[in-house]
Amino acid sequence: MKKALVCGAGGFIAGHLVKKLKEEGYFVRGADIKEHEFAPTQADEFLLLDLRNQRDCETAVTIDGSPADEVYMLAADMGGMGFIHSAECEIMRNSALINIHMIDAAANAGVGRYFFSSSVCVYRDMVPGEPELTEDDAVPANPDNEYGWEKLYAERTAQAYGRRTGMPVRIARFQNCYGPEGTWRGGREKAPAALCRKVAEAPDGGEFEVWGTGSAVRSYTYVADMVEGVYTLMQSDLEGAANIGSPEYVTVQELADAVVAASGKSVTPRYVPGPVGVQSRNFSHARIESLGWKAETSLWEGIGQTYRWVEGQVARARLPE
Repeated sequence: MKKALVCGAGGFIAGHLVKKLKEEGYFVRGADIKEHEFAPTQADEFLLLDLRNQRDCETAVTIDGSPADEVYMLAADMGGMGFIHSAECEIMRNSALINIHMIDAAANAGVGRYFFSSSVCVYRDMVPGEPELTEDDAVPANPDNEYGWEKLYAERTAQAYGRRTGMPVRIARFQNCYGPEGTWRGGREKAPAALCRKVAEAPDGGEFEVWGTGSAVRSYTYVADMVEGVYTLMQSDLEGAANIGSPEYVTVQELADAVVAASGKSVTPRYVPGPVGVQSRNFSHARIESLGWKAETSLWEGIGQTYRWVEGQVARARLPE
C-alpha cells in the first residue's frame, strides 16, 4: 500500500484529493493547521500541524518510520480575490514558509514523489480574445498579484530541490476550482461559492451583488475534474508545470446567470465596485491533455451541484441554535 501525505487536507481541493487517493487504495495522512470543516474524518490519519515550521514539516513527511511515497503539497494561505488583495503580506510570508520548509523536509527525508499546486495567477493579465498562453509564457514574469509571485518562486524552489536530489517533482497550475465542501462564507470564498451563497440568501424577486462589471473572463474547473488531473499528473513522467483547467471560458456575468438558473429563483445581479483581478484568462491545456486527461464537467452541471450544496449550508446556518 502506497503512503501519501496530503498537505492542506483541511482545505477544499486537498480534502477532495484525500478521498480520491483513498479510492485508489492509498494510506493517506492529512496535515493542516485545522481540520476539514465539512469532512473531518476522511483521511486514515490527520495531524494538526503548522507547516510554516520546519519541524512540523519533518514530522509530517515520515509515516511509520519511513518517508511518504508521495507528498501532495496543497497547503497555502489563500482565498478568493478579496482576500488575495487584502492580505498580500500574509500570503507572501506564510505560503513561502510552508513551501520552503516542506520541499526541504521532503527532499531530505527521501520522499518518493512530490506534487506542488501552483496557480494560473503566475501569468500576466490578458485581454479578451488574446491567444492562449502556454506554460512557457509565464516567463518573463509579470503576475497580477503577490499570490502569483509567491507561487512562481515556490515552483522554482521545488524544481531546484528536484534537480539536486533526483526526487520527481510534478507541478500543476490550477485554474479556478469550485464545488461542494469548500469555503462559502467568511471572506476567503471564491467567486462561484460567493455567488451561490448570495443567490441562496437573496429573496425571490430580489437582488444580489457581483463585484465589477461582469465582463471579466474566467474558466472554472469542477473539483472532481481537478483532483483527477492532479492524480494523473502525479503518476506521469511529465516534467515542468502543467495547466489544469477547463477549456470552457465564460464571463463573470455568465457565471452569475448559471447560478441564478441553478437556483430556480427570479433574482437580479447588481454590479458593484470590488476587486476583480485580471481582465481575462486563456490557457493551453495541451500538456495535461497529452496524458489523456480532460475536464468532463460542464459549468452548468458543476454549478448545479455546487449551488445545491451551498443552499443547504445557508439553510442550516439559519436554523436556531
